[in-house]
This record gives sequence, C-alpha cells and structure tokens, in this order.
Amino acid sequence: MPTVDIDPDELRELTGKDETGDEELKEDLFALGLEFEGRTEDGEFELEFAPDRLDRLSVEGIARSLTYQHGDSRGVHVPSTNKPEWTIEVDESVPEERPYVTGAVIRDVDLDEDALDSLIQLQEKLHATMGRKRAKGAIGIHDLTMLKGRDALRASESASSAERSSANSRAAEPRDDGDEPRASPETEGSSTIEYVGVEPDEDRFVPLDSDAELTPADVLEDHPTGETYADLVSEYERYPAIYDDLGLFSFPPVINGRRTEVTTDSRDLFVEMTGTDQWTIDRMLNIVCYALAARGATLEEVTVEYPDHEIVRPDLSTTEKTVAHDRIETILGVDFDPEEVIDLAERSGLEAEKEASDDGDLVYEVTIPPYRVDVLHPLDVIDDLGRAYGFNELEPNYPEVGTVGGRHERSRLERSVREQLVGLGFEDLLNFHMISEEENYERVDVEPDAGVYGAGEPATIKGPYSEDFTMLRTWVTPSLLMVLERNTHRAYPQDLAEIGFTAEVDESENTGIAERRRIGAVLASHEAGYEDAKARLQALCRRFDVDLETPPTEHPTFISGRTASVVIDGEAVGVIGEFHPTVLVEHDLEVPVAGFEFDLAALR
Repeated sequence: MPTVDIDPDELRELTGKDETGDEELKEDLFALGLEFEGRTEDGEFELEFAPDRLDRLSVEGIARSLTYQHGDSRGVHVPSTNKPEWTIEVDESVPEERPYVTGAVIRDVDLDEDALDSLIQLQEKLHATMGRKRAKGAIGIHDLTMLKGRDALRASESASSAERSSANSRAAEPRDDGDEPRASPETEGSSTIEYVGVEPDEDRFVPLDSDAELTPADVLEDHPTGETYADLVSEYERYPAIYDDLGLFSFPPVINGRRTEVTTDSRDLFVEMTGTDQWTIDRMLNIVCYALAARGATLEEVTVEYPDHEIVRPDLSTTEKTVAHDRIETILGVDFDPEEVIDLAERSGLEAEKEASDDGDLVYEVTIPPYRVDVLHPLDVIDDLGRAYGFNELEPNYPEVGTVGGRHERSRLERSVREQLVGLGFEDLLNFHMISEEENYERVDVEPDAGVYGAGEPATIKGPYSEDFTMLRTWVTPSLLMVLERNTHRAYPQDLAEIGFTAEVDESENTGIAERRRIGAVLASHEAGYEDAKARLQALCRRFDVDLETPPTEHPTFISGRTASVVIDGEAVGVIGEFHPTVLVEHDLEVPVAGFEFDLAALR
C-alpha cells in the first residue's frame, strides 16, 4: 500500500488542534482509513492510505479531512479563482503521444521548508499513482516571476511556431467524455507560453540539478533524472517542450529547467501538467490547487488554446451522485433520519439534498467536490457517510434467519492445507491478486496462448491506476518468484507457499471468467532440486489421501527433463519442476529454485 510522510506538528497546526496528543491523533487518522506504520528518521508519521484517496497525499489534504471529521468544516468547499492572465498555446507540432496540457497560476503562497517539502511529496506521489510514473500525467511547478510570457498577438504571429507546425504531427483533440470545454475569455494582451514539439537536439537549456546547458537528447543520456524517465519519450520523433519568451524552460515529462526552480522565496507559481489524457491531468491539477489553496494561496485560471478549441483550467466544477435512502440504511445497518444523512454528508465534505425518485422513494442528490477523484459510485458516498457516523459506533445484529453461519467447505480445506504446508516447512504468504502482464508472462517465459499451465487469456483491468497491477494473475508462481527476488538479501533456504486466487477468461463460465484457488510453493537454496519439491508434494498428497503421479512434461518456465505434470486422481492439475536459469537470472536469483503449483480443489 502507498505511504505518505506527515509531520504531526504541522498537521496539528493546519487543523488548529495544537493540544491533540500523538495517540489521539493516530486514532483520528485511523478513523479516516490512514494506518500508522511508524516514524521516519525525522520523527514524521509514516501513514499507509487507501490509494483511491489521492487528495490525502499531502498534509494539507489530510488536515482538510480531519477538520471535516472534527466538525470544524462542513459541506463542499470550492476555492474562488481569478480570471486568466496567462495562456498556454498548444502547437500542432506537439507529439501525438502526449497531446494534452493543463495549468494554473498560484499567487501569494507562503512556502516555508515544510510547505515546499509537502508540495514536492505531493508531486511525486501523484506521479507514482494517478500519473502512472509520469507516463499518463506529469507535473511541472515553476517560479512565475522567472517566466516571461509572450504577448498573445505577437505569439500568434511567431515565426518559430509556424515553423514547428510544419512537422508531421497531429493536434491535441478534446476528450470525448461529456466534459464540455469552457469557453475562454478574450486573451488579447495576456502572457503566453507555448507547448510544442522539438527535435531531440534542436535547443538547449539548463535542467534542474545541473550547471550545464543540455539538449533534450543530452538530458536523456547524461542527466540522472533523464536516464530514469528516458523510456517515456525516447521513441518520440519530436520531444515535448514548453517555451516562454526567454526560451525552453520545461521538458515534460522528464525535468524542468533550473531557471524556474521553486524555492522557499517563491511566492507566485505556474503549474503545468502534460499527459495522455485530459481528464487525468485536470484532476491531478485540482488536487495540487486545493493543497496550495489550503496554504492561503490565490488561484488564477489559465487559458489553454488548442489548434481547434480552447478551455479554461483549473476545472473546479462539482459532480453529483444519486443515493437512495434505503440503500444507505441497508449497507450501514442503521436507521437514519433524512436530516441526519444530510449532516453526515456535510461532515464528509459533501452536500446532500432530499429528493423523491420516480417511484416516490427518498433519494439524495449528493454534490462531490472537484478534488474527490475517487467517487465513482453511490457506494463510495455511503462509505463516506459510514466513516462520518463512525464504524466503531455500528452495533452488530444477528440476521433474521434461522441458521448460524460457519466455515465454507472450501475455507475448511484451505485452512487445513495451509496448516499442512506450514508443517512441511513452508512460510505462508498472501500476495496481491493483481499483477502486470510482464510479471505474469514475460519474466517467466510464458505466452498467454502457450497452452501450458499458468497460461491463459488474462482478465485485464480497464484504466488501471498503476502499470504494476494491470490484470488478475493466472497463476501463483510469478508472485512467489517476485517475493524471492525481493528477498535476495535474506539467508537461505527460503521455502515459501501460498494458497491464492487466480483468474482467466473462460467463455464457458457465466461471468466469462474462471476463478480458481491454487497452491503454489517454491524452495530456494544452494541444494534445491526437483526431488526436494516432489518429496514435499508427495507428503502433502498423502495427508489428503489422494493418488499422485508426475509424468514428464515440458514447460518454458522450468528446465527440460526436470519438469513434470502434477496428476492427482488421474487428472492433470498442475506442474512441478526446477526453474529454468533464464527465469532465475531474470529475477536476480543466484541459487537453484524448485517448485510446484496445482489446483486446490484436487485435494478434496
């Protein structure tokens, strides 16, 4: 789970609760779903948070949630914005792979060391989560006083812009998601900067953490940050670049120029974001704007001029969700008065109005603030209401049925198998069910259509927040290898096992997805071999009184001649073998590894 480092004293200052002790503060944070993981070397709280609440990636966002929880703030707050004085002009030469841009001007912000550290942390955490390591969205923050905007009329007649537009590129197009662009005001006389595409060696600038002028191509080769993010743009014919009247000052999504570096002396900021999706960068911008507004800053709009349309950002418009009163009571198990629901909504930073549905039932039109990118469904609203009510205040009730619950047969089997695995010397694991295609297939030399155990068409995640979790895993073994890879600094032997969930596309199933529980185990040591894995597998099968056979087979993950099919009671249900050296090298493993995996249901 993602973590964020928060100074508890700064949190108390922002919430106005200077007298709150550490333990009470931890309890309040836990009520929000933020778990205390320990302290950093600087004494800050390290908090684990739900990755959907990206507005809590900064101390300002957490403080805002606490003030609602304490009842010091109520309802939806939308900061006011001044009319735009700056324009971002999007040239037709912008790379088609990264066509979108958004921005805002921040004025009169007080940036001490703590505030600047918080802003930098928020920037990097948004990069890692919503921005998908800058691939989908990247943030650039600049000292506005170091920018010299071009006059709008002169910028429109710029010869350099005309020259760049001759490149074989397409213009950015508006997102077709029902989010109609707002008409921009007349920009004559405003200051303009340009978002363009440049040749890799076309221009030079001094990037952050450097004293030398470098071309964008040089940055990717010679600068540490450039080397880290080179893969994002290295295949582009033209690189993204942002210019003011003095020249190139931003090379998104890689690095900003040193000229516009933000320091504690900066008071006016220019925030620009580029990406592959307008909705994503607009929501990232909203989160940053709210964090800076909490520091007393004034927000100013920016006009974004695409070749065929204009928009004004930040877009701080609210959204609405319809939530039924009956559903709130059913989910939370509490009888509420309508006024109590409205009160809970306001204490959650939302607003609710009573209405009657077409069927005459009581519903609420709930207003969602622009920084809440996580509210996608009425259940998200109900979760907020439950937290405001206090989950610890919910009273358990026996269901109105004449039976008493017990363990499911599969759960009893799983528990029994887990106990036997531990008795055989394995350390029990619980890994994520989601994984990436690279980990599930490529790094273990398996093709999705290979027809071997572990292959199969994946159930992919539509619009994943992280490139590390893009699908449901089709087998358990890749997850175990990932654990071994992270534990190379630990002593051997390492004997690991997991009973885990897997899924793959199967049109014969009602849902179109075949879901299975599988047993995976690996043995890593200087003497690990096929015989060791088979001995453990035989012992496990004997304890469940099933017949085991291991006829030879071929599998790309394992060594040929040291691989067998796991056949239980006459049915092929898995695979066992010694891992191929290419797989071990791919996972930085320097000791032999053997393992097996098969379907849990085979032991019934």
